[in-house]
Amino acid sequence: MTIEAASSVVLVERRGQALWVTINRAERRNAINPHVIAGIHGAIDAAVDDATLRAVILTGVGDKAFCAGADLSKGTDVFSPEGLDEPTTDFGRLARRVRELGIPMVARINGACVAGGMGLMSLCDLAIASDQARFGLPEVKVGVFPLQVLVYLRRFVSARHVNELCLTGELISAARAHEIGLVNEVVSYDRLDERIEALVQRLGAASPVALKRGKVAIAAMEALGFAEALAFAEAQIAILSRTGDAREGLAAFNEKRSPRWIARHEAS
Repeated sequence: MTIEAASSVVLVERRGQALWVTINRAERRNAINPHVIAGIHGAIDAAVDDATLRAVILTGVGDKAFCAGADLSKGTDVFSPEGLDEPTTDFGRLARRVRELGIPMVARINGACVAGGMGLMSLCDLAIASDQARFGLPEVKVGVFPLQVLVYLRRFVSARHVNELCLTGELISAARAHEIGLVNEVVSYDRLDERIEALVQRLGAASPVALKRGKVAIAAMEALGFAEALAFAEAQIAILSRTGDAREGLAAFNEKRSPRWIARHEAS
């Protein structure tokens, strides 16, 4: 796979404090193929290494689809047996890399978000959706099951709702997605970018160190029982309170001014 192939189907653009990553396959409803995964993976690699970024925005071109899942068109060999040769998948490797991203990743849901699109959305920390968007896991209708998506989706949605999505394969509205906790906010399509930018500004005002260490803590505590998670949190808050950002935040609070985070100062 060439870098050119990946870059043609995934557009990457710096917009202020955020890196916008846009799936560029409108003719296939922004469906996933190996080039798309590679393009997103490459963008995340760049974001991991950029201390001046405050967010990554993941979306799709147009107003019809965020991502329609895997490309099932004839000749794509999505269910090829050759895929069994490796113990991990392209999507799985992308998910592992996203876990190393020390800044928030935001899903801008501009349209249909189904199957693998739900997986991509579930990799994100936050999601804002257009009221035109629809959500679902229709894999059972083509003889498979959304197993990889379940790994991430069950962190956001209760078991009953996840079961309904998986077992019926039916789509739900953006309003229903918000109701069950799939997305943070639903707005009209013409206000989507406005709300995304407002969210980026809010994230940009937060301590980069607190966000980075906080994301690591959230991921770690998912796998811990109550007692272990509490002990881990107690140790982490002791460490976090001794960081430069914590000292600056306290000083700014007492001096009634905006904090000057080190990473932001270096980027200016």
